[in-house]
Amino acid sequence: MENDKEYLLVTDEEGNEIECEIIMTFTSEEFNKSYVVYQIKDDESGEYYAASYDPEDDDEGKLLEINSEAEWDLIEEVLESFLEEEEEAETEETK
Repeated sequence: MENDKEYLLVTDEEGNEIECEIIMTFTSEEFNKSYVVYQIKDDESGEYYAASYDPEDDDEGKLLEINSEAEWDLIEEVLESFLEEEEEAETEETK
C-alpha cells in the first residue's frame, strides 16, 4: 500500500498544534464551499472531523466551523460514500 497520506496542522482552543491526517476534500456547489474531512494522527478513536476552507488561501488556509445541520448531513453522506468506495477498492485489491 502506498504512503500517499496528506496531513494538516490544526490549532486547538489552547493554542496546541495537532497533526491530522486528511481523509478527503470535496467542494459543494449547493453551499458554494470546500470541505476537508480529517482524523487526528495516531488517534485510535476513529472519530472524523470536518471543516470548510477556502482553497484559494494556499498553504496558510484557515479552517472554518460548520454550523449548519444541512452541511453536516452533506458531509456525512459524502464521507460514507467515500469510505464505501475505499472499502470496495481494498476488497478488489485483495482478490
